[in-house]
Amino acid sequence: MKKELPQPQQSEEVDLGQLFKLIGKAFDRFFKFIGSIFNKLFLAFVWLVFFIKKHILKLVIAGVLGIVLSLILEKTSEPVYKSYVTIKQNYPTGENLYNSMGYYNDLVDQKDIVTLKNALNIEESEASSILGFDIEPVITENQKLQNFDAYIKTLDSAVASTVEYKAFSENSEDYTYEYQQISIKAKEKSNFKKVFEKIVDNTNTNEYFKREQEKDLAQLINEESSILEALKLSDSLQNTYKRVLEKVLDKNNGSQTSITIEGANEIDKTKEFELYKSDLELRDKLVLNRRKQADKQYVIEVVSRKQDSGLIDNTIKVFGKSISTKKFYTIGLVLLTFIMLLGLEFIKFLEKYKN
Repeated sequence: MKKELPQPQQSEEVDLGQLFKLIGKAFDRFFKFIGSIFNKLFLAFVWLVFFIKKHILKLVIAGVLGIVLSLILEKTSEPVYKSYVTIKQNYPTGENLYNSMGYYNDLVDQKDIVTLKNALNIEESEASSILGFDIEPVITENQKLQNFDAYIKTLDSAVASTVEYKAFSENSEDYTYEYQQISIKAKEKSNFKKVFEKIVDNTNTNEYFKREQEKDLAQLINEESSILEALKLSDSLQNTYKRVLEKVLDKNNGSQTSITIEGANEIDKTKEFELYKSDLELRDKLVLNRRKQADKQYVIEVVSRKQDSGLIDNTIKVFGKSISTKKFYTIGLVLLTFIMLLGLEFIKFLEKYKN
């Protein structure tokens, strides 16, 4: 009986040509898809250009009507006056200030004139004329960068490398910045100064901040006493040193002499410069201490006041940005007209395929 010979194993060969062909087709489809997107975007842009060209006269008329409407409203509507002050926070009063502005705005919205009058200690007629309060930080982008740099220096190097400026800026609250600007809108322009003074006074007389102020001032006064005592001792030591030096010089008939003070490492060196330097450092500390005391005299203080009597405000706030009424009505009517025309064009397009 014949023995069955073992069948030879067939090696599985990969058709590289077929594989490359499949990859090429995939890339070809991908690039065609990207190309079709750009093509459609270009066609949409061209269509939009011709659409605007077709309706340009209508859009111009809408813009002119917007300007005319804004002028009519300015002439016929009751004028709105606005004034503002810039304040400096010597204590972390920002959150308290922002909450106070929110509270006053709520009273205005609810037309609770009596409560607003009592809170600001003004006449009822003055309270009824107020239209709203606003507060925002006064800071430049450069100052924000400086704050970020100072914050990074307080962190460990490993942690600091993970902190980005964008995240820092987004997580920084507006009320934390030192300078803030408070603004008021009202129907009358005679009571701004009184209201601003009351807002500042309410914060300066806050019990918590008053206690913090008293503690800080007491600490600074104690430090000043210590510095003054140290200066007296320094002056006494310098006088003693001068007398010793004069006696030694007289004794040696004016010959150059070097004396030392106990504890010195350099034997042949006088201590005049060291004593003078120590005296200067103490005086610098005294100047800095008194500056801090001056800064702590008020919880918050007015840095600049503009338009105590108020100026006519012709702006409207949109998405947190103030724009003039002319721009608002002009751009608004043009956009409204554009959207309406676009909607009519879309309806016409659908009419073609309704069946």
